[in-house]
This record gives sequence, C-alpha cells and structure tokens, in this order.
Amino acid sequence: MDLLDDMRIFVTAVDAMSFTGTAAKLGLSKQFVSRRISSLEQALGVRLLLRTTRRLAVTDLGRVYYERARRILDDVEAANLAVSSQAERPRGNLRVSAPMSFGTMFLGSVIPSFLTTYPDVTIELELNDRTVDIIGEGYDVAVRIGALADSSLIGRAVAPMRMVTCASPRYLEAHDAPQTPEALREHALLPYGHSQRVSWTYTRDGHPVEIPVTGRLRVNNGELARDAAVAGLGITWLPVFIVAPALLSGRLVTVLDTFAPAPSAIHVVYPQHRQASLVIRAFSDFLSSACSVAGTQW
Repeated sequence: MDLLDDMRIFVTAVDAMSFTGTAAKLGLSKQFVSRRISSLEQALGVRLLLRTTRRLAVTDLGRVYYERARRILDDVEAANLAVSSQAERPRGNLRVSAPMSFGTMFLGSVIPSFLTTYPDVTIELELNDRTVDIIGEGYDVAVRIGALADSSLIGRAVAPMRMVTCASPRYLEAHDAPQTPEALREHALLPYGHSQRVSWTYTRDGHPVEIPVTGRLRVNNGELARDAAVAGLGITWLPVFIVAPALLSGRLVTVLDTFAPAPSAIHVVYPQHRQASLVIRAFSDFLSSACSVAGTQW
C-alpha cells in the first residue's frame, strides 16, 4: 500500500477511535489496520496513536498529522472528482443506519428505486432504534427522527415530523379521554423508548410540558406500541408516519390535539468530512424527494 492509503487508514482510525470501526468502514481486517498504522508510525519515526486494550488516544503529533492528512485526502478526492469523466455519477458503497419503523414502513420502497436510479451504488442498511455512533461504528449516513443533539455531524431535514397522542375508540369508550397532559397519569399508557425514564412532550401557552410516563407495556419499537394501542391496551405517543394508516382507517383516534408539540423533522446526518460525497448527496436528495411525494403521512 502507498502513503495515501496509510493516511486514509490513520484518518479513519482517528475518526472512529477504534480499529474495529476502521476495519468495518474500509472493508479491511482489524489486524491489517493495526499493522498499517504501525508501519506508518515507523516510517515517520513518531507515535501517532496510544493503544490500550479498551481505547485509542491520539498523541499531540498524531493530532497535527491527522489535520494535515485530512486536508491532503480531501484535496485528492476533490482533484479526482474534478477530472473524472464520471464525476457526476454517484458510485460506491453506502452504509446506512435507520430506525426500525421508518426503515420497514418507508425505506423498503425507497431504496430499490434509489438503486435502480444509481446502478453503481451499493447499500448496506441496518435498522436499529438506538442512536448509533456513526463514526465509531463505521456508518456513512444515518436517519434520525426528531430534534438533533448538538454534535459535529451535519444534519439535513428531509421531511417534517409530528408526534400525536392516540388510542383506540374502544379504549376511549371505556375511559374518559384525557383533557390535559397531566390527566395521562390516570390512564394506561404505552411508552415507546429505550431509557428507563420516558417522557412525552406537549405544548401549553407556547411552553413545553414534559410528562414522565410509565405503563404496563413499554417497547423499543413504534409499530409494536401502535399495535398495542389498536388492541385497546392504552394510549400511546408516536410519530404520525407510524400511526397514519390506523388513524385514516379509524382504528386509532387522536387525543390532546390542542397540546400537540411543535413539529420537528426527520433528518439525514453524516460526518462533516463526507459533505462533498456525491453518493451521500444523491441519497439525501432522493430521500427528501420521496418524503415530499409521500408528504400526507408525516
């Protein structure tokens, strides 16, 4: 391998802070990654990374080398794009992470169309309702639902997103519908989330109201929460795109509409150094267009 290849491995390792994540991202073995970085350090005569059994750390000289190597690699990529006759044709592999419900209900139809449009692109799609570490786990792009946490990632909104509180007509016939968010404490609730503490957000007089919730059934998948609500087990709080068919058919009805939180968005997020990637740009544009066509379900 040449110096640019070793630079690319090193830069990816710093981004991922993991030889395992680097190997997954570049399609190499963990042992090969470690060997090439050691070879680079020997050629430079300096230690770039400090290794322990649990983590990597960048030395001061390693940070200097990383910043300069990153600029060199970015310049090389830009130069290749500028002279390539295929510069405007996205190609390559794209690792995508997306929430389970969004993936099964929407991406299942979008990705085949995308791959048909861009035959030189391959996709690895992993569906998981947890928030993945994009860089550390070797993803190129992720779909995130709702407000974005502050981070170094670039986020692009591809669709609006509304949360609704809903229950089945059968449940509401047997129980008085809540008239305020606080009245939810008197009801059977069906929280959707990963953490031990789940709260639902509402708006009153322009201010957010957080309601901590517990319930007989807590799940980490929106479709299961929706199905439990349809079965009459209680009230749930979910994105519209998960419950839209059930609302249209009358199997679910909304409550607390006057306290609904302000709309948020569905985002595509990716690392800053990938913002010039043609395949990421093409995927983001395609997803945004597809969401626009399906706009009534958001």
